Amino acid sequence: MPQREVFGDWASALAPYKLVCEFSQNLACARLVSEVAGEYMNEEMEDHQEVEWQFDALDVRPVSKWLQGDWQGRNPSAVWGETRELTDDYFDTDDWSIYRAGYALRIRHKGEEKRAEATLKRLASKNGKTGFRNRREISEPLDSADPEVLSDAPGPVGDRVRSLTGPKTLRLLFEVKTRRSTHDLMLDGSRAGEIALDETVIPLEEEAEPARLRRVEVEVEPETFDRLEPFVERLREECRLSPAVASKYESGLFARGVSLPAPPDFGPTATDDSLSAGEFAFRILRSQFGIFLAHEPGTRIGEDPEELHDMRVAARRMRAAIKIFERTLPVRARGFRDTLKWVAGSLGEVRDLDVQLGRLEAWISDAAPEDQEPLGALRAVLEEQRAKARKAMLRTLDSRRYAKFVASFGSFLQKGPSRRAAAARQPILEAAPDLVRKPYRRVRKLGDPITEESSSEEYHELRKKGKRLRYALEFLSGVYGDPAKDLIRPLKDLQDVLGDHQDAEVASSYLRELSVARGRRRRLPSETIFVMGGISHRYEVQARELRSHYPKAYRRVVGKRWKKLRSTMEKARPQQQ
Repeated sequence: MPQREVFGDWASALAPYKLVCEFSQNLACARLVSEVAGEYMNEEMEDHQEVEWQFDALDVRPVSKWLQGDWQGRNPSAVWGETRELTDDYFDTDDWSIYRAGYALRIRHKGEEKRAEATLKRLASKNGKTGFRNRREISEPLDSADPEVLSDAPGPVGDRVRSLTGPKTLRLLFEVKTRRSTHDLMLDGSRAGEIALDETVIPLEEEAEPARLRRVEVEVEPETFDRLEPFVERLREECRLSPAVASKYESGLFARGVSLPAPPDFGPTATDDSLSAGEFAFRILRSQFGIFLAHEPGTRIGEDPEELHDMRVAARRMRAAIKIFERTLPVRARGFRDTLKWVAGSLGEVRDLDVQLGRLEAWISDAAPEDQEPLGALRAVLEEQRAKARKAMLRTLDSRRYAKFVASFGSFLQKGPSRRAAAARQPILEAAPDLVRKPYRRVRKLGDPITEESSSEEYHELRKKGKRLRYALEFLSGVYGDPAKDLIRPLKDLQDVLGDHQDAEVASSYLRELSVARGRRRRLPSETIFVMGGISHRYEVQARELRSHYPKAYRRVVGKRWKKLRSTMEKARPQQQ
């Protein structure tokens, strides 16, 4: 029976109980039912750290003999297991979406069974001296070894592969056939790991001799590592095993002559004061675009919020750079700025919910016991909103518009600045003072009149202008050194005050809207809405406190540090002939 049907039967059986729980506003009951169903669905799925040693052997038969002889009846000991035939297919997209995320995708055929298993293996840093590897491994059972089933697979591998690849098709990289003999590694009478003796063949072209590997792999439970390490070392020495330099994935790529992709190269990124303004601007954009693309895989997977945050910041910096260097860049750069705004907006919706969920966890941990369950119901709503925002974000990243942007912006950066435009040919030391003064004047225009009674919109607008000034100084810090860096620090402190203020205002407003909308539809218990009101009030108090910190933070930006930087810029400006 297909796995979705099995899981579907359980979900259908439990659904009426979940509805009753929700109708009675007992979300704890509904959550428990969902977890029970989830545990059943995931009982064959694994997400764990694989702790193992990999050794190359000239022949695995002496190793088998050694395991069955010298270690029988000892502690630790090796107990004969079984021999089975394995066929592993490795896949990726044409643009290496999975590899760029730091994983290898393997689909394993389970002997003569029709079922298969998909595994994402983290590409761990290797230790050539010991053969030791410690890497994450995520597995999910499949109905067949056809990679197309991953498009509908309900578990952790299918979900991650779809997030990474979007509409792109998986292609077969290579096949690995292995005859595996196993021994259970016993410690204190309990199974503590497995020793696999592998005789592997990697088929090549039709008439070419296949590549062959003979390997000994010792996988242990993490908590038994220290006690089993001496046994593994003795195994290596007495059986004359060599630490494996390459994994089977790496060996397969090498045998098939497949080259792993290097990070994209859009041109030079190092900046100094000898450059023209145009080349300086392009180097800033190239550097930030590289960061932007490097964090896309982590953003797609969605496990580390900082990946999305860094991708979003890189998008903001590119938008700021296009605006700051507007006169030195070709006109078509403005269109890229609009697209980056669209992408950053999609990322921002997820980021805002990540921030709120992070703060909510702090509220829950500090809350009184009677408030923790109502706050848990709020967390479920925020998680639902985040899931929807992530789907929208992935649609953005999977869209033709985004793909066209990545390709055209990359070509734009490789081409470099115009050689005809006078503004692009201007030395950066001549252009830079105006690039800094303009955003500084805007900060002063908005910041000088602000008081504690000013609107949240005025504070937010100053935050945006201050961020642009900080980015300009960061871009030029290699040119002006310490005077620029000395102003960046108080600017960052001011940004922290304004950013926390904006987050508090947004969170308070969001909670008010959520309590009204959800309350009318009876999706949230009254206890949760009551607690949300308390949290909203605390955010309002926090926002008022932050306003009181503003004057001191602002004075540090517009004082002597600015005068020192202004003097440095004037002294460094080339003298007019």
